Amino acid sequence: MPRPTGKKFDKRRQQQNPLFKRKKFCRFTAAGVEYIDYKEIETLKDFIGENGKITPARLTGTKAHYQRQLDTAIKRARFLALMPYTDQHKA
Repeated sequence: MPRPTGKKFDKRRQQQNPLFKRKKFCRFTAAGVEYIDYKEIETLKDFIGENGKITPARLTGTKAHYQRQLDTAIKRARFLALMPYTDQHKA
């Protein structure tokens, strides 16, 4: 017996699967951001993991153009002591 296919079956399957992930989207593209500034600490904190590492674009959904800007902005903020390098350092 062939497997059922189609949109109806796919939607039902997605709703039943608790591990179903939503499609990732770039927050900066959606907001219309032209340049990511190193002084926006609250925005940058969302892209840093618990141990202080920069979260990769494949996990956040950020486009490559903005990921490069994000990387540079986080490094500048760290250098200027606006953000901690690791989780042990308190800002």
